[in-house]
Amino acid sequence: MKSETNARIIYEKLQNCLKCIRKRTDFVPKVALVLGSGLGDFAKNIDVECVIPYSEIENFPVSSVLGHAGNYIFGTLNGVKIVCMQGRVHYYEGYSVQEVVMPIRLMGLMGAEILFLTNASGGINRNFSAGDFMMITDHISSFAPNPLIGQNIEELGTRFPDMSHIYRPELCEIIENTAREDNIPLKKGVYVQTTGPSFESPAEIRMMQTLGADAVGMSTVVEAIAANHMGMKVCGISCVCNLAAGISPNPLTHEEVQAAASKAAPLFKQLLTDSISKMGSL
Repeated sequence: MKSETNARIIYEKLQNCLKCIRKRTDFVPKVALVLGSGLGDFAKNIDVECVIPYSEIENFPVSSVLGHAGNYIFGTLNGVKIVCMQGRVHYYEGYSVQEVVMPIRLMGLMGAEILFLTNASGGINRNFSAGDFMMITDHISSFAPNPLIGQNIEELGTRFPDMSHIYRPELCEIIENTAREDNIPLKKGVYVQTTGPSFESPAEIRMMQTLGADAVGMSTVVEAIAANHMGMKVCGISCVCNLAAGISPNPLTHEEVQAAASKAAPLFKQLLTDSISKMGSL
């Protein structure tokens, strides 16, 4: 009974958030974009129609992390209708995993068909270097709570969603072709999410290497699961901002991640802009 009650509460919260959005705009996006570290000013590339701070949405989670502004940006990018999350919320901030994925679910309810995820990560693959871009081809979710635990919200999706092709091949093909055309080096690999906020230990990184992970971070996977559950098409790019513990000779810091993300931002923005422009025709 408690699980059923929680499912109703979650769905009612989403509907109330959607009503708050619809009081401000009737915008229906094609693409939903989550802006990771270093990409906060991507909105400058967008013909903006409306900006709604998370703090102005009733019962909506607000990011407390430096570099995550906390706004929904609505507008068009080269003719493609897009909603951007200018900053995300994280499980390590103390939110439940259901609250963490609430912004993703809300964008799906707004009408977004495609979810484009971005993040900053630590490189596990020894062939990676700080500043590399990695297209996410698959993920490992074993270290973060699954957002679908509890009674299923039938209005959102099926009880047991298939996860065979979370990162859609047709979207990955667009990203690969765009990177090649723009002469932007692009790696491919498996991303693993941990809870954070502490960075991983060298032993944990060795374990993740054994499992087949290429990059690690503290977001994204639970968002991809929630979106896939709703039937959204998902793709993602991770900016490798540092080498992981035991691989890097230096202590890991959030400042290092932010600095590397900011340095890589111009090329990252170009790759995002050109890829999303092509996704509008899908």
